[in-house]
Amino acid sequence: MDPTPAPSGPLDGLEFAPADAADADALVALRIAAMRDSLERIGRFDPQRARERFLSTFTPELTRHLVVGGERVGFVVVRSYQGELLLDHLYVHPAHQGRGIGAAVLARVFADADAQRLPVRVGALRGSDSNRFYQRHGFRQIEEGEWDIHYLRACADT
Repeated sequence: MDPTPAPSGPLDGLEFAPADAADADALVALRIAAMRDSLERIGRFDPQRARERFLSTFTPELTRHLVVGGERVGFVVVRSYQGELLLDHLYVHPAHQGRGIGAAVLARVFADADAQRLPVRVGALRGSDSNRFYQRHGFRQIEEGEWDIHYLRACADT
């Protein structure tokens, strides 16, 4: 995913900006803010564990800040994974949720995946509102774990 503006659509003005190693702490803080309510609901909120989990797989070159009006409002990470694209992280700060940012990011991810003729995989924390979000955007549940539900969005026919 390159650092260019998203195509016109659900949210004009969304830009994808590259991240670097120095952004790690800010990304951890944003991830914790976005997941806190869901993690607290299932009794799994632990900021240190959340930090360690994120940093253990943090790959700056795959990470893009979501920028709207010059403000960083979230981030996304998409990886190649066994013949699929893995939507590894998609977080929007709670103060900016419900504005179409996530939908605009998915439109961009789907366009990239469809151009490569690849399905998109994503996991969501059990009990999180993100489960409904992903289902609304065409993901279908493929498996469940103790804490996560995994989804797949098939490649669109081109």
